[in-house]
Amino acid sequence: MATLVKKFGGSSVATPEKMHGIVDRILRERQPDDRIVLVVSAMGDHTDDLLTLAAKVNPEMPKRELDMLLATGEQVSIALMASAFCAKGQPAVSFTGAQAGIKTNDKHSKASILDVQACQVKQALDEGKIVIVAGFQGITDLGQITTLGRGGSDTTAVAIAAGLKADMCDIYTDVDGVYTADPRIVPGAQKLDEITFVEMLELARLGAGVMQPRAVEYGEHNGVAIHVRSTFNDVPGTIIREEYTVQEKNFVIRGVAHDTNVAKIAVRGVSDEPGIAYKIFSALAEANIDVDMIVQSASATDHKNDILFTVTQTDMVEAMSVIESLKETMHFDKADIEVNVAKVSIVGAGMLGSPGIAAGMFGALAKANVNIDVISTSEISVSCLVPEKDVKTAVNAIHEHFFPEGAK
Repeated sequence: MATLVKKFGGSSVATPEKMHGIVDRILRERQPDDRIVLVVSAMGDHTDDLLTLAAKVNPEMPKRELDMLLATGEQVSIALMASAFCAKGQPAVSFTGAQAGIKTNDKHSKASILDVQACQVKQALDEGKIVIVAGFQGITDLGQITTLGRGGSDTTAVAIAAGLKADMCDIYTDVDGVYTADPRIVPGAQKLDEITFVEMLELARLGAGVMQPRAVEYGEHNGVAIHVRSTFNDVPGTIIREEYTVQEKNFVIRGVAHDTNVAKIAVRGVSDEPGIAYKIFSALAEANIDVDMIVQSASATDHKNDILFTVTQTDMVEAMSVIESLKETMHFDKADIEVNVAKVSIVGAGMLGSPGIAAGMFGALAKANVNIDVISTSEISVSCLVPEKDVKTAVNAIHEHFFPEGAK
């Protein structure tokens, strides 16, 4: 008897026909004793439609009310999906995130899952029902509805799998696995059979949209193997797990990621004294704004610094508001923002003991005539900020250097 959690995104449940296709697939593939939970997103572009509606009512809609609105999208999907199973004679029941026991903190629009108390889910499974859970949402201890941010249904699925001690968590998407680069812009991208949690987390953090970073992190912390695969075929996908189970051939770099949802903020003329960086980044943290690349440049003449960092374009307006609120007390010269930038990155645990990896990346970019603005590194990644117009050229040049057999 296996307990299986399967997540289907918005494109997979966009129409009644696609929902019936999922039902047919689940009923065809399941074994007699399988206990199955589906986690689904809102249908198609429904979440975007709700965001457009919210902007027409109030461009600065309170985040609590926005969560109340957006959570309704998944409720439509779960009710329809459960009904589709019932129409085929299979007992099924739908649960919201709250009913499924998804407990979160109170960070509206970016909530984190704190616990899963899946009592109702377990009872329904014991009764022989297929359970449909709303992704992307949860509830606080005070009963407030929250949402988990873009891609949050992935995190819901992994959290439910952890709570049920499931045998596998399948993430169905519009690609058939994790690739060495985005196959939509790199024709020679190669599908990976396996990847470690650590490498996948770094790829996801740096822009690989196939998985939400928090979902990978939750899987790592709870030992949940994740299978990324296609909704539209039966081809095996990519398994994300703690360690490789097969001998991988000559891998130093596992993938090239890119991210165009980037804004660079520069705080100019900051006093060169202890505690200044803390004031800036603690204020951003209090506003729940993630910061990625950070560079400080010092002047030897006027004892002032420029501090540069990147945030998502989604957060840039709020980030600039936070920075401007500090100007009166910090007395910096000015803050400016640049949006026509993109981040390209290489990731691989194999680079730890392999000199020349960064040089290879920089050389590939130089050969492609792509200028580098900012560089940041970690133990298993190197990232460069480049002009957004050059991102496709940059990714293909880097991929061709590290994966010459797959380049076209």
